[in-house]
Amino acid sequence: MKFRVSRSALVEAVSQVSKAVSQKTTIPILTGIKTTVDEKGLWLTGSNSDLTIQVQVPVMADDKELVHVEIIGSVVLPGRIFGDIVRKLPGDEVEWVVDDRWITTLRSGQAQFELKGLDPEEYPRLPQLREDQKFTLPAELLKSMIRQTGFAVSTSEARGVLTGVLWQLKEGILTFVATDSIRLSRRQAEVEAPADLAIENVIVPGKSLSELAKTLGDQEGFVDVIVSENQIMIRTERLLFFSRLLEGTYPDTNRVIPTGGKTEIVTSTKDLLQSVDRAALISRDGRDNVIKWTLKEEGVVEVNSAAQDVGSVVEEVAAKVSGEEMGISFNAQYMMDALKAVDSEEIRILFTGAMTPFVIQPADREDALHLIVPIRTR
Repeated sequence: MKFRVSRSALVEAVSQVSKAVSQKTTIPILTGIKTTVDEKGLWLTGSNSDLTIQVQVPVMADDKELVHVEIIGSVVLPGRIFGDIVRKLPGDEVEWVVDDRWITTLRSGQAQFELKGLDPEEYPRLPQLREDQKFTLPAELLKSMIRQTGFAVSTSEARGVLTGVLWQLKEGILTFVATDSIRLSRRQAEVEAPADLAIENVIVPGKSLSELAKTLGDQEGFVDVIVSENQIMIRTERLLFFSRLLEGTYPDTNRVIPTGGKTEIVTSTKDLLQSVDRAALISRDGRDNVIKWTLKEEGVVEVNSAAQDVGSVVEEVAAKVSGEEMGISFNAQYMMDALKAVDSEEIRILFTGAMTPFVIQPADREDALHLIVPIRTR
């Protein structure tokens, strides 16, 4: 195995696959990164059994040679030390030679490293998924859907399915749902899919989706999504991302989403977020980080926060208020997470009562919603 590769392209590829490399594992070879060079370029693979990422550095990109191949081959290198070395090499190009005992020599500038590699045949093979359950969507849309729902997954393993995001597909509409039982986020979007393709109970771990969003980075264009019984694969031209799926049945969340309400407000997303952020300066050290809104018919939301050992704050935010006046208390951080996920200038919030879940939506669309359960303060 012998080739040369652009150091900057190598650094980027290693940083992507390193997200999946095991630090502690009962399978020692999974602490390594598998590297394979062929006529199409360099392939790097990292895996931790739950998550597998493979990235390609192509021979050519933008009329620039990134990989110059002399002898094709594969080797597995120790992931952490290999990543550290690559980031600190001094030159613009890395010369790479592997002998028949997997001893790997890396030369760049005036530096030369020798690493003991492992037999690539011992590295687990990538899952082979049938493509009968495949759909396509823009990378930017997928990242947006992850950002707008992933924060609401549960961090408790008590109900394992809630640590993941539910994916559903019906009649070309992809739906993401995440909830931790106190809040819920849902996002829907049209995707390219066969008319008869339906996906019902696909639960992707929240941690996997967080890594996927980072791995996609600033990628543009479309991604293919392929679903199997226990795996999901996201594929771009130079990336393969596999994640295991969570076992179990996701709860039916449709029944907890109100369809009507007593009071509705429409206001500036930015103004409301900033007022909650300021009120949280007082409440954030409290047990539930509670702030209170009082919705008034004269067109204001009074934002109130008080802490016995800190002080208090009162602020008014202009809003269109329709329906009954009411007061409602909730976790400030949950509200800030929801408002940050809304990418519309105006927000609509629908209240059904002081102790029933309320719905937050962009004022101009219905493809996204967030739901928060209020807190009883006395």
